[in-house]
Amino acid sequence: MADQSSELQKPEKDRRKQGLTIYSGRRKDSGGGTDAHAPTDRRIPRVFSQALSVSIPLSHSAPASCTPLHREMTLKLSTSPCMQHFSKLRVDRPYRDEVLSMMEYNGHKVVKDTIYGSGSKKYRYCKHISKQRLFGLPTELMSKGKHFILIRNPLNILPSFEKVQPPSFLELGLGELVSIYSDLCQMGTPPPVIDADELQRDPENTLRGLCDDLEIPFQASMLKWEAGPIPEDGVWAPWWYKSVHESTGFSSPKKYPRIFPLSHYDLLEQSLPLYNILRSHVKHKSSLLSCPLPPPSLPVPENAKLLAWVGDEILPREMAKVSVFDSVVQGGDSVWEGLRIYKGKIFKLEEHLDRMFDSVKALAFDNVPSREEIKEAIFRTLITNGMFDNTHIRLSLTRGKKVTSGMSPTFNRYGCTLIVLAEWKPPVYDNDGGIVLVTATTRRNSPNNLDSKIHHNNLLNNILAKIESSNAKAADAIMLDKDGFVSETNATNIFMVKRGRVLTPHADYCLPGITRATVWTTGTMGELSPVVQIDGRVIGEGKVGPVTRTLQNAYKNLTEDSGVLIPTYQAA
Repeated sequence: MADQSSELQKPEKDRRKQGLTIYSGRRKDSGGGTDAHAPTDRRIPRVFSQALSVSIPLSHSAPASCTPLHREMTLKLSTSPCMQHFSKLRVDRPYRDEVLSMMEYNGHKVVKDTIYGSGSKKYRYCKHISKQRLFGLPTELMSKGKHFILIRNPLNILPSFEKVQPPSFLELGLGELVSIYSDLCQMGTPPPVIDADELQRDPENTLRGLCDDLEIPFQASMLKWEAGPIPEDGVWAPWWYKSVHESTGFSSPKKYPRIFPLSHYDLLEQSLPLYNILRSHVKHKSSLLSCPLPPPSLPVPENAKLLAWVGDEILPREMAKVSVFDSVVQGGDSVWEGLRIYKGKIFKLEEHLDRMFDSVKALAFDNVPSREEIKEAIFRTLITNGMFDNTHIRLSLTRGKKVTSGMSPTFNRYGCTLIVLAEWKPPVYDNDGGIVLVTATTRRNSPNNLDSKIHHNNLLNNILAKIESSNAKAADAIMLDKDGFVSETNATNIFMVKRGRVLTPHADYCLPGITRATVWTTGTMGELSPVVQIDGRVIGEGKVGPVTRTLQNAYKNLTEDSGVLIPTYQAA
């Protein structure tokens, strides 16, 4: 087990340490048996790392070792011109001389004798500090055994540093933790990661999950121990382990956090992304919510690893986010378009961009990206994802980020935010068998209130209608205007064939669709979807008729014959 960071405390002052790297090791015993376990790194306050050193080893009668490689690192840090760690931090470790005099300095010997030496127990448990990672040690230290990493949120750790020493990125040890995690993954043995906050909030389930990952039995005795020191404590125990020595189990977290010192704000910005990288691999997460939801399955699993354009860059799915100060968050102040890609071409791209810029003008956006800039972002996003067919794009342009929360567009001084969200997405309706619609009680916006010709993100009335259709087990809901005439569905244009004529509502109460200009129903996401039932009443014979099939074929031919070619696309 490795201790990730080292903030100093006087013996009489009870402080929680910032971060610990934990190596959990299972060794081959003399009877032959199981594989050896090497350390695994994770950041956690010292009180938790040492608590684990008491909890797990004692429950399994396992010998524990508290930072067995600490002396060699201390010696190197004190003598190497490249690693003057203590002098750089201007922190005098009062136990330095004891470490140098009492502990083994040869790291190879420590690995051989202490970590992998002979013994009668089935498990051996070690911890070490990630920032004191040593290179050049035997490769078996990483390749053998089972490792786990312990982390803690720098938002919770940094306030404790201020009372003892100036914090630094090196002191936090997150860079080394990510490196260790990456190295273990490359070896094919990604280590379990546990979060100190989760351990404190829910110790039993966190430890049960960890034991499952390490393939060791959980024991209830892991949750309780006798107060006082243990023989495996290092010489630094009086400075670091006072709270652990006084404890008999994992204490409940305080309800409210400490005030965060703004002097550490820059360091928080630097370190939090690395913490989040590691935390994304925590399996057993608790939540402030009473019933946190499990991760959902995706309609198209391939979309779990997609890249999206946000602002002026392409980001992985889980990093593709807008600011809480963005206008789309502050009031739905945004416009959008839906685009489809067929065989290397973007269908009706120019027409969709025409409509987007009409909406932008109607909403008086400032600092709008040019048409060519938007097209370039679309092309780059598609090419980077390798998406040239069977793809749908949700193209959004928000008024942009505000300098402070509020309704006024005068607060928008950063320029617009462009979002290109491309997904693998087949048509969302049953276009072969037909769909069922119901009539919603929610009415379409009147142009006297909000012009439906503006393709904006204020879609609450559409969403309310969609809720009605979902409750009725229908595909969508037909929305009426204020006078009771058909306007559109909650998501598409609607058409009707009567006596050989195609009928469709006037566009005053609905969005003039790009697809609508050519064919008789729906929109970009669903293509052309025949309707076979409305409000329980069968339409025609209740199946797709010849006129609809003719229109579907014509639409298919249109998508093949037209569209803007994506650069670099080569047909198979």
